Amino acid sequence: MCMVDLEKASGAGPQRDAEGCLAVAIRLPVRIVVLVLVVPVRMVWDALVVAGRFLRDTVLRPVGRALAWLGRAVFVWPLVGLWRYVVVPLARGVGWLGRVLLVVPAVWLYRWVLTPVGHGIAWLCARAGAGFVGVGRGLYAALVWLGRYLVVVPAVWLYRWVLTPVGHGIAWFCARAGSVLAAMGRGLYVALVWLGRYLVVVPAVWLYRWVLTPVGHGIAWCGRQVARGVRLVLTGVGFVLYWTVRVLLVLPALAVWRWVLTPVGRVLAVVGREVADAAGHAWRIAGHLSRAVGRFLGTVLRWTVAEPARWVYRSVLTPVGHAVRDAVVRPLAEAGRSVGRATRQALASARLTARQARADVRRMLFGEPAERRPVDRREPSAAEARTLGSSTTALTKD
Repeated sequence: MCMVDLEKASGAGPQRDAEGCLAVAIRLPVRIVVLVLVVPVRMVWDALVVAGRFLRDTVLRPVGRALAWLGRAVFVWPLVGLWRYVVVPLARGVGWLGRVLLVVPAVWLYRWVLTPVGHGIAWLCARAGAGFVGVGRGLYAALVWLGRYLVVVPAVWLYRWVLTPVGHGIAWFCARAGSVLAAMGRGLYVALVWLGRYLVVVPAVWLYRWVLTPVGHGIAWCGRQVARGVRLVLTGVGFVLYWTVRVLLVLPALAVWRWVLTPVGRVLAVVGREVADAAGHAWRIAGHLSRAVGRFLGTVLRWTVAEPARWVYRSVLTPVGHAVRDAVVRPLAEAGRSVGRATRQALASARLTARQARADVRRMLFGEPAERRPVDRREPSAAEARTLGSSTTALTKD
C-alpha cells in the first residue's frame, strides 16, 4: 500500500513533486496512527448503525404505527363520528327550522303583502307626479313671461341707451390721458437711467478694476504661497512617517510572513492534508474491516441461531401445525360455518313469518289494499299526434 501511495504521489502532478520528502516522511506514520485510532471508531459507528436500524424496524416503527392507530381511535374517529352523526344532523335541523320559521314567512310576506302595497304606492306616486308636472309647467311659463318683460327688456334698454354711451366717453378720455402719461414716463425713465449710470455703474466699475482686482490678486498669490509651503511640510512629514512605518512595521512583518509564517503554514498544510487523506483511507479501510467482522458475526449467528431455528420450524413446527390444522381447526371451522348457515336460515324464516303476520294483521284491521289502476303508457295514435299542419292550442285547434 505504501508503494502504491508513493507511485500515486509521484504521478499526482507538480504539487506532489514540490512537496518533496517531507510529505513522504509524514504520510506513513500519520496513516498508521490514524488507522489505529479510526478502526475502533468505525466499528462502533457501524455497530450503532446496525443497532439503530434493528431498533427502528423492530421497535420504533411498530410503536409508531400503534401510536398512530391509537391517535386515530382516540381523537380522529370520535371527532368524525361527532361531526357526522351529531353536528351535521343538528345543523340540518337548525337550517330546516330557520327556513320554516324565517324564510317561508318572509317570502310569503314579501310576495302577498309588501309587493301589492308597493305597487299601489307606486301607482299613487305616478298619478300625483303627473299632476305636479302640469302645475310646474304652468308656473315655469308664468315666471319666464314675467322675467322677460320685467327684467330682460329694461336691462337691454339700459345697456343700449345709457351704459354704452357712457362707456364710449370713458374710453375716449382714458386714451387721451394714457398718451400724456406715456410721454411723461419715457422722460422720467431716461433721466433715471442716466443718473444710475453715472452715479452707480461708473464708480462701481472703477472700484472693481483699480481697487478690488489688485487686492484680490495679491490675496490669491499669498494663498498659493501658503498652500505650497503647507504642502511641502506635509510631504516631508509624510515621507518621514512612511519610512518610519515601513522600517519599524512593514519590513519586520514581511520578514516574519516570508521566513516564518509561510514555511510553517506550508508544513501545517502538508500535515493537515496528509491527516485528512489518512483519515479518509483509514475510514474506508475500517469500513472494509467492519464489513468483514459484520459478515463473520452474521455467519456465526446464522449457523448458530437462524439455521437451527429454521430447521426446527420446517421439520417440527410445520408438520405439527399441519396436523393441528387438519385435525382440529378445519373441523371446527366447518362446524362454525354450518352453525352460521343454520342460524341465517332460522333468522330468514323468522323474518318471513313476522312479515306474513304483519300483513295478516293489517288485512284484518284495514281490509284489502286498493288495487292500483294501470297507467296507459302507449304512444298516441296518428290522429292524436302533433303535426306541423295541425294546431296545438284550444282557440285555433282544427
